Amino acid sequence: MAVASMHLGCGPGQNNLLNSKMNVRMGKKGDLSNFERGMVVGARRAGLSISQSAQLLGFSRTTISRVYKEWCEKGKTSSMRQSCVRKCLVDARGQRRMGRLIQADRRATLTEINTCYNRGMQQSICEATTRTTLRQMGYISRRPHRVPLISTTNRKKRLQFA
Repeated sequence: MAVASMHLGCGPGQNNLLNSKMNVRMGKKGDLSNFERGMVVGARRAGLSISQSAQLLGFSRTTISRVYKEWCEKGKTSSMRQSCVRKCLVDARGQRRMGRLIQADRRATLTEINTCYNRGMQQSICEATTRTTLRQMGYISRRPHRVPLISTTNRKKRLQFA
């Protein structure tokens, strides 16, 4: 243990940043960073057991064994979880098409833009997706539906009051 702690820069009696920061993480669901994965591999390569590595780094024994096994089999420590994202419904081509629709009718409402866009596409999108895409393109506010400012009933009551 003394040899391994010497390699990792944490001797007995030191106020170690490694132990104080990492122990908070034990038992939490979350992806390890590349640096943390490298520390796991380094601890195991330094000769620490799985339990010693888990205690030192603050990760579960399962996490230690999985990361080290992945490194032994595949030779990599990086996680591919960040590449698992939902595919965008509106790609660059769709954004160009939406931009042409906006330029054709600059005063169009969000609903009108959405219906025109969905008319020519195989996969339709909702208004929220249209709004998000327009924000990404730089069109911050679209004109809302034109509604009367006061209802007819309230107009009559107001005229009677005045």
